[in-house]
Amino acid sequence: MSTGQNRGVTRLLVIANTHAGSAREEAVDTAIGVLRDGGGDVEVADLDPDALPDVLKQHSDHRPVVMGGDGSVHLLVATAHRLGLLDGGPFEVGLVPLGTGNDLARTLGLPLDPAQAAEIALSGRPRDLDILVDDVGGIVVNAVHLGVGAEAGRRAVPLKPRLGKLAYPVGSAVAGASAAGWKLRVAVDGTVLAGGDRRALMVALGNGVTIGGGAPVAPSARPDDGHVDVVVSFSTGWRARLAFAVALARGRHPERHDVVSARGHAVTVSGGPVPLNADGELSELTGARTWTVLPHALRIPVGD
Repeated sequence: MSTGQNRGVTRLLVIANTHAGSAREEAVDTAIGVLRDGGGDVEVADLDPDALPDVLKQHSDHRPVVMGGDGSVHLLVATAHRLGLLDGGPFEVGLVPLGTGNDLARTLGLPLDPAQAAEIALSGRPRDLDILVDDVGGIVVNAVHLGVGAEAGRRAVPLKPRLGKLAYPVGSAVAGASAAGWKLRVAVDGTVLAGGDRRALMVALGNGVTIGGGAPVAPSARPDDGHVDVVVSFSTGWRARLAFAVALARGRHPERHDVVSARGHAVTVSGGPVPLNADGELSELTGARTWTVLPHALRIPVGD
């Protein structure tokens, strides 16, 4: 289930959260209908972390199509990575973006309409993408960020059922109002970008451009250039936090005097404890972790 899949393959494995509510179920049904109308032999599996390894093994001749957001893609690719399915070349995955933020889909220019996205998943132009792998066995498809953005993500979780896409900006406002920053050391390809002597508001590693449903945290990032874009904000005073948030929404924050950025192949962040968000997966960093670019590990059909 890697490079050996060619464009003529019509066996598809749809992976979706089939218990996400009536609106999501309708979108999944619409997309599956398009895939089947296109001549695909479509199998459907629930997005169950425990069952997913066996599902991928049992349907090794089917190309996965994820119906969900960045977290769903993250789960699939992380599972495939653990199974060694990325070792033989690009792992091909279709994407129908049905998540809350859909940031990877935004970077790839995929439509948010389920029928249009399913058409592209079936017969779009293949684009090879990088991922990040870390030294504790994790992966990142779109972005990993530490500090206020991850804290905003944590605060947004209970708000999503009521606020949907508005949950992240509300969580950001709450987190940003009280964030004092974290002393973190950041090195990119061995060159120190932040020495740990100043408090950082946020450290972001962008394979894709946006986080939180459209905030361009790494506006110059390209997910297929063999590099990761790194942004560190030292905007810790309350006025600076507010100004940084406004600049971030416009993608102008790298121009600020209290923001530094770099691009490289390997990034080590040390310090903490600090909140960490990898493709929407929330955790905490204590100590040190290194992320390294794995070039062209994925292949996702995109539009022209």
